Amino acid sequence: MNVLDEETKSLWMETFIPAASRFSGQERADVGVVGAGIAGLSVAYELAARGRSVIVLDRGRIGSGMTARTTAHLATALDDDYKELIRVRGEDCARLYYQSVVAAIDRAQAIQSAEGIDCDFRRVDGYWVLAPETLPSHLDEEFESCRKLGIPVEFCSDPTPIHQGGLARSLRFPRQARFHPTKYLAGLAKAMHRLGARLYGDTCVETIERGRGEIVLKTSGGEVRVTDVVVATNSPVNLRVPIHTKQAPYRTYVIAAKVPVGSLLDALYWDTLDPYHYVRLQPSSADEDIVIVGGEDHKSGEADDGQARFSALEQWTRARLPMIGGITHRWSGQVLEPTDFTGFVGRSPDEAHVFLVSGDSGQGMTNGLVAGLLIADLITIGGNSWEAVYLPERKISKSITTFISENITPLKNIAEYLGAEALASVERLRLGEGRLVRSGLKKIAACRDRHGELHLLSASCTHLGCVVHWNSLEQCWDCPCHGSQFAPDGTALNGPAVSPLEPIQIPPSVQAAE
Repeated sequence: MNVLDEETKSLWMETFIPAASRFSGQERADVGVVGAGIAGLSVAYELAARGRSVIVLDRGRIGSGMTARTTAHLATALDDDYKELIRVRGEDCARLYYQSVVAAIDRAQAIQSAEGIDCDFRRVDGYWVLAPETLPSHLDEEFESCRKLGIPVEFCSDPTPIHQGGLARSLRFPRQARFHPTKYLAGLAKAMHRLGARLYGDTCVETIERGRGEIVLKTSGGEVRVTDVVVATNSPVNLRVPIHTKQAPYRTYVIAAKVPVGSLLDALYWDTLDPYHYVRLQPSSADEDIVIVGGEDHKSGEADDGQARFSALEQWTRARLPMIGGITHRWSGQVLEPTDFTGFVGRSPDEAHVFLVSGDSGQGMTNGLVAGLLIADLITIGGNSWEAVYLPERKISKSITTFISENITPLKNIAEYLGAEALASVERLRLGEGRLVRSGLKKIAACRDRHGELHLLSASCTHLGCVVHWNSLEQCWDCPCHGSQFAPDGTALNGPAVSPLEPIQIPPSVQAAE
């Protein structure tokens, strides 16, 4: 199981990626890749293409994790602003970051062409659109920052379809791109089979241990022994604390609707709000396209109002794109926001021959492609010019205020042990409803799934013990501290947690006493 088993289904999930068998037995490879999303498969493809033997392991189906819950913008424009990246990390870092994302998108274009992957890849412009609530100087400052770095950008005074309030001002970034992410992953998987890589699904890596001159990936079905391992699990499952204190999980929401072909310019759009809206097109038929609109983000686990967020997205969209038809898809996903604006890609802190990919922010597809190039270089030639930009062990300095504010969540979360309803209240739970209850001093995550079965679980996330929160939209438990997600029965769906929530057995006499 993984996040594919959550309640909402994205547009991308309609594409079938052939199932990979469950791993069992003992195998050996040069490199083990844990996670089969855009980052894991990109790394695996690059290594296999360079002659390394590769085994990929995923806890769910291939390509069915958070990559299938994206909107698949491939962007060189930075959603956290180049101005901020320069302020926090300096011009050299910002310039290298830009070079890395340009190379990553170029690489995706080359791969889909060379491998014959029909994934609707297309180069398009990107428009960063001034919202009425934002000062015009916001665009001016970003324009100057981009020009300083040598990034192609120009002001546009023509209105875009998502402008409103009499404004008609945006920055245009050329040579962005969009593609169909699961079609792309299906093509990568096919290419890797040809290159000799071995892909296994429904296989949870329970531990990563160091043996004699090798690393052992232990699963319920057996062991994989490798020289190097790449942890590409959205949030690292190999670490308890490093990285997790330098990024924060956010839930984001997406709607899709059909529009007549030609009624909306094929481009990427973002506005200047925080959280921002993001818009793109996806080809559908000769007569219709699909417009995809995302936004309404919030810290994971700190709101349970998904339907209201979908309604707000639809209202925002219809006010700007009145030609859309009925909403065809609604889904949510999770992004991990790094506190200093670039992801964590490279050598895992204090672990030789272990590499990781995390901190995707709102640009997970682009960052996953970067990871393929960067980590393949680290493993095969020992270095890469972008290494310092994404260094996982880097310290947080100039963005320390954001670092502190994001890490208040675990402290607030601990206080939740002090109050909850009595255990007897679980009898009032309706289908699909969950809540935190108590039995004495014990905090319990209680839910009644859509089939009517009642589940009583420890409310402590198995990663670092934060109290989980019920997500009624996705029918899962979310950890607001570091982004773990669990099914109603407690099964871990998304890292960093690997182990399930512990079942709670309550004697009838105790429940009656409550």
